Amino acid sequence: MLEGKKIILGVCGSIAAYKSATLVRLLVKAGAQVQVVMTPDATNFITPLTLSTLSKRPVYSDYFKPETGEWNNHVELGLWGDAMIIAPASANTMAKMATGLVDNLLTAVYLSAKCPVYFAPAMDLDMWKHETTQQNITDLQSFGNILMPPGSGELASGLHGEGRMAEPEEIVAFLTDDIKKKLPLFGKQLLVTAGPTYEAIDPVRFIGNHSSGKMGFALADELASLGADVTLIAGPTAQISKYKSIKRINVTSAADMLQECLTYFPAANACVMCAAVADYTPATVSAQKIKKHDDGLNIELKKTTDILKTLGGQKRDGQVLVGFALETQNEEQYAIEKLEKKNLDLIVLNSLNDAGAGFKGDTNKITLIDRQLHKTTFDLKNKAEVAHDICIKLIELLKK
Repeated sequence: MLEGKKIILGVCGSIAAYKSATLVRLLVKAGAQVQVVMTPDATNFITPLTLSTLSKRPVYSDYFKPETGEWNNHVELGLWGDAMIIAPASANTMAKMATGLVDNLLTAVYLSAKCPVYFAPAMDLDMWKHETTQQNITDLQSFGNILMPPGSGELASGLHGEGRMAEPEEIVAFLTDDIKKKLPLFGKQLLVTAGPTYEAIDPVRFIGNHSSGKMGFALADELASLGADVTLIAGPTAQISKYKSIKRINVTSAADMLQECLTYFPAANACVMCAAVADYTPATVSAQKIKKHDDGLNIELKKTTDILKTLGGQKRDGQVLVGFALETQNEEQYAIEKLEKKNLDLIVLNSLNDAGAGFKGDTNKITLIDRQLHKTTFDLKNKAEVAHDICIKLIELLKK
């Protein structure tokens, strides 16, 4: 959820500022870009050099650079972020935020921010319990700011109670969960298949196809980025998912893929069958390597179970099933026949006659056809963009 996100981290004058180093490291590790803005007092607790080294960006604490007179533009900083976290948020800074007092760069950036603002209070027990602090927190939340509640434990004063800043791991988890809850596919279970299947002839040979799995993996990544809980059933491929949250199940044959699909399909809100599953498999598999003969080799093939048709027959009301059709002739006719025969809600058509479409490449050109035979044709795009187009249509279908 944090991959590529731009996070403004505000650090206030508090003993808990030492935790900011770990927080920056965790955010960067999660793939976020982190811009640290410190109050002048915060620099007494942790050095800007430490946070700059960890964030790989300069740290700002003044309106301008004394050595050059260059202005640190608080408006640009406020507009830059996808989210702003103030951690630790001292009682002093929260009071300024609640009343609109701007006497340092951090509060100026806060007032300029257009993104969601999270704050993680850190202070002693009596300061935390004070009526003015609690009123300031209430006011900040009424403005739309999001409280990351403090923990309870031993405080710097020696007292024991509320006021400890949330741990960095808790802050990252809170931010991740909050972002995910706002995404269009949050709470949805999505099943995706990708890649080829290999049908064994003997221990060293197989029947397969040229599918790389790139399109299916791009779809799984896009669905995960939209908040879905994704299960990816992948045939033999070198592709790697971008998101660790994706549950990947590796299979080899069409029979293996069928078994896993039957296991996970019933719980899925939607299934996107992007895999290039073999239509035929050897009737018998030799236990030993078949030796070469001068008179050629005949292999008897039998049909594999049609996974897409099988799932279409089991599909319940409200469940969305998406199939793919890679054709070389009569493309739309064959795609519509497949859509209807296999009880699909959407079919993604691409043609090997279109330059840049098909297996292995990084681009694709698709046409989407739904149950009402509404057709949408897209230009040639990279597969990540194609995945986004498919997912926009999928979101629309899940809302019906």
